[in-house]
Amino acid sequence: MDAYPSIKISMLSEEDRPREKLLLKGKSTLSDAELIAILIGSGTKQLSAVDLAKHILSKVNYNLADLARLSITDLKKFKGIGEAKAISIVAALELGRRRKLITEQPKKAKINSSADVWQFMKPDLLDESVEHFYILLLNRNNQIVKKQIISSGGTTGTVADPKIIFKHALDNLACSIVLVHNHPSGNLKPSDQDRRLTNKLVEAGKNLDVPIIDHVIFTDLAYFSFADEGLI
Repeated sequence: MDAYPSIKISMLSEEDRPREKLLLKGKSTLSDAELIAILIGSGTKQLSAVDLAKHILSKVNYNLADLARLSITDLKKFKGIGEAKAISIVAALELGRRRKLITEQPKKAKINSSADVWQFMKPDLLDESVEHFYILLLNRNNQIVKKQIISSGGTTGTVADPKIIFKHALDNLACSIVLVHNHPSGNLKPSDQDRRLTNKLVEAGKNLDVPIIDHVIFTDLAYFSFADEGLI
């Protein structure tokens, strides 16, 4: 076991205890470790809550984005973090993610480019650790009439049923469809399965007069557009 020099939070002056510090000095004065310490409440016999939080952060290089990618199971591997504490951390980070990403959008956002698709899907796909497949249903003015999740899967793939996709499109009187799925690995290159599925859906769209106008592969830092690359 690693050895950590630590002191109990109760031994700190009142103004340096995380909860009291927040009340006395404001939330912006707290370090990431102190904020996490408030979430977990207590540490172990060897570590205060702050020291335990510092240990957790050290394992993700003090990167909150990487911390947000840890699952409840991952967090429970840290001594002193049970299910309840892990859930608190995951829930707090998810709230932070939503707060950061959700911006006011018009009732019918308009898609003019693949970059618009990438920006629009950030609240749903940023920091996700498994693949999700979405469709954006557009009207004649390329406004989004509906965003629909089709499936969620593992870290390397998910299933998208053409019958379900086009049922949603026809039920919503869509004029065109944009396909979107994420690659949690960060790899932008479409797989052979991605290419086959895209070709299959493009052909089906032609037959139903509901064209697939793009398929965007989403990663946190960039994206790949089948339309931009001349593959649709």
